[in-house]
Amino acid sequence: MLYLVVLLAFVSVALLTGIPLYLLLTRRSVVQERLEKLMPKQSEMSKVGIVRQKTPFQTFLAGLGEKVPTSPKEKSKYTQYLVAAGYHRESIYIFMGSKLLLAVLLPLPVVLFVALPKGLVLNPKMLLLEVGLLIFGFLAPSLYLQRKVQARTTEIFHTLPDILDLLTICVEAGVSIDAALVKASDNPQFKGNPLTEEMKRASMEIRAGKLRTDALKDMADRTMVDDIKAFVTMLIQTERFGTSLSQALRVHSDSLRTKRRQIAEEAAAKTSVKMLFPLIFFVFPALLIVILGPAVITMMKAFP
Repeated sequence: MLYLVVLLAFVSVALLTGIPLYLLLTRRSVVQERLEKLMPKQSEMSKVGIVRQKTPFQTFLAGLGEKVPTSPKEKSKYTQYLVAAGYHRESIYIFMGSKLLLAVLLPLPVVLFVALPKGLVLNPKMLLLEVGLLIFGFLAPSLYLQRKVQARTTEIFHTLPDILDLLTICVEAGVSIDAALVKASDNPQFKGNPLTEEMKRASMEIRAGKLRTDALKDMADRTMVDDIKAFVTMLIQTERFGTSLSQALRVHSDSLRTKRRQIAEEAAAKTSVKMLFPLIFFVFPALLIVILGPAVITMMKAFP
């Protein structure tokens, strides 16, 4: 019993002295904590890489995509759309592999669980269904890619005037256009926005030694937005002719806002036409039933 009491007392004293010492020795300084907040984490640094490491499934899709016969013109078109959607150029084979995989997988359940058990493999209707699923599976990634490109370009178009306002403020404050691009792209308000990501990429290319005009032209080509191309052309002409950059940015921003307002007014004017068909086929029949229904019932009772 005496040994147990001594052991418990030793453990208690060791814990009471060891825990405060451990907290004191492992405590980080305020400067170290602030530096760790400023430095990106390892997981975030791995996401910033120019070429991301492929997963095994992506490697499998890329292997399938390399076997799909594609003309250079079609390959260039798909690559341009992939870049405009925010993917890397190397994703072209993954994209083609997904088209081939979906073309095989969609009709496969129909063949295995419907056509083979019932002996309808050569049935014309079943063949038509299988061919339709095959075509839909092959075209589905293209449809998804087009919708993603459209959504990304729309977001870039709506963000551009606000970015131009920030650039105007920075330029009027005496900041160079390169530093203004960095400042505007690092704004927390536009975190994760595709336009700021493209601007960051252009800024990194300029820092790496690429000409500013070439980097901006490549940014315009990647986004596939006409307003970005007009913005880049305006910057190049302003630099070439030595005109006021802040005034040019302000005028371009006002013109983009006017264009955005006109698009909103056009969409609002189309709502009356779009509501015509739901009113005719869904609302008016219900109103006729509610209004004329009691009268019809009364007339049927009056004239049996």
